[in-house]
This record gives sequence, structure tokens and C-alpha cells, in this order.
Amino acid sequence: MKNFLKFLVFLFAVSLCVLTIYGIVWIRQYQQLADEEPEIILSPGIADITYCTMDDVPLKMDLYFPEDANVPYQVLVYVHGGSFTSGDKRKGSGIIDIPVMTGRGYAVAAINYRLMPEHPFPAEVIDAKCAIRFLRAHADEYSLLTEKIGIWGGSAGGHLAAMVGLTNDDSTYDVGEYLDESSRVDAVVEMFGPTDLTQTMGWLQRWLLRRAFGTDSPSDKRLIEASPVRYVTRDAPPFLILHGEQDTAVPVEMAHGLHEKLLDAEVDVTLVIVENADHNFKPIGGVINPSRTEISSLMGGFFDSILK
Repeated sequence: MKNFLKFLVFLFAVSLCVLTIYGIVWIRQYQQLADEEPEIILSPGIADITYCTMDDVPLKMDLYFPEDANVPYQVLVYVHGGSFTSGDKRKGSGIIDIPVMTGRGYAVAAINYRLMPEHPFPAEVIDAKCAIRFLRAHADEYSLLTEKIGIWGGSAGGHLAAMVGLTNDDSTYDVGEYLDESSRVDAVVEMFGPTDLTQTMGWLQRWLLRRAFGTDSPSDKRLIEASPVRYVTRDAPPFLILHGEQDTAVPVEMAHGLHEKLLDAEVDVTLVIVENADHNFKPIGGVINPSRTEISSLMGGFFDSILK
């Protein structure tokens, strides 16, 4: 009996070890998928501008400009992803769209923001709104047209772009500097971001929520308040939602859910489900459709139709 118990303990220890290794492998694979970036290195026109300071953290912005001298430039804001806990303004799946947007005559402000869990929600929303106010306060200095501003982002950046657009009329998130300026955005491109953090998710997504928000409970106030679908009203700006049909990191149902909410509120919204696409529009099972080049063109056309 004693030997049998020892065997059971040994078997349990081995099983636990195998599960732990298996879990680490899956987490690394997931993060590689979620954080995978295009092979592109950009040189901003003006780098590392401190646009606001929050909690003694200087928040940085890069500005990219069109090559032509047709000033002033209409401005867009790019928000990187990174599972809420990592990332940088010169990285992320949407970085590939910056040259496309400057090629269409836009100036692009790529922003860093405070990261979780050190800086809990809604720190990142507050930061993005401060960036928008900064752009309006310094429009003349940087030759920008800021009466209308567009924003886009992917993954956690898509979530943040949606939050910024859907809280246009909510002063709760206007904190910090340049409060005499508006933080309103007029067009939102939301790419494969989590839009309802209370939805049923797999264990890996729940683990990421716990790491960032400190909870994965659908009834927790933190996740309810951080879900963009909660803020949809008929006054929301136009949206373009882009999501891979086979996204294994953020379920495609998230895109459908936000789309339906916006439609119900009679908001101008377009949903594009990208065929054969995983997270970050990574091909899975075939060539993605529309192509990545076509996706950038769709984004540019969307911004043109509203901002120009």
C-alpha cells in the first residue's frame, strides 16, 4: 500500500509537470500569435514627443508626415496592441498601415500609453484621450487639421480605439492636461479587438484577463466597465470593424457583437470578416481575403469618406 501511494504521488507530480510545460508552451505560442508584428521599420518625422505626463510617467508620441508639402495635414492616431500589458508605438499589427495613411496625405500620431497591471483600467483610455487633446492644442505647431480626427488599432489597441470613440461624450475619461480641448474622435477602425470582456472565453484568454485586470469573472465590475459594447449609443462615430474569421486569440463573435450593437443604435458601421485569417490577419488555411494591402485600402477609404 505504501509503495502504491508513493507511485500515485509520483504520477501526480509527473502529470503536474507535464501540464505546466504544456501550458507554458501554449502561452508562448499564443503570445507569439497575439504579438506578431509585420517586418517593417519606420522612421518618424518627429520622435518621442512627450504628449502628457500621468502618474509621473512621461507618455510618448511619434509623428509621421506625408512626403508632400500640402500642409496642414489631416491627422490620425495609431494605437498599438500587446494584450494590455506590453507593446510599443513602433510595433503592432497596425504599424504596417502608417505608410499607407501618410501616402494618402494624413499625418499619423503613434502613441504609447500606460500598461496594465501596474496602471489599471481606465489609465490607457485616459492617456489616449490626452493624446488627442494634445494634438488639438498643438495643431498649429505641427501643421495639423484637427477639427476631425480618426483613430485605429489592433487587438488591445483595437479595444482602446473603440473605447475612445464610444466615450466621446463621457467626461469621466478626460483627465490631466489640455482639458480646454476636445478628446473627440470622428472615425474609428477597430481591428480584432476584444469588445466584450464578459463573454465566455477559453482558459488562455481568461489567464490573460487575470494578468491584466486581476480578474476573469464575467460579473466583475472591472470587466464590465472595460467592455466597449457597454458604451454604444446612437451618438457614436462611424466604425469600420475588421476581424479574422478564424481568430484563435479574440473570437470573431466579438466583432459580430459590437457590429450588432452599433447597428441597433443606428450608427454608421461596416463589418469586414477576413477569410482564412487568424489574429493579426495571420493566414490560416489559405490566402486571406481581402488581402492585407486591400485591408489598408479599405481603412484609407473609410477615413477619407469621413474626415476629408
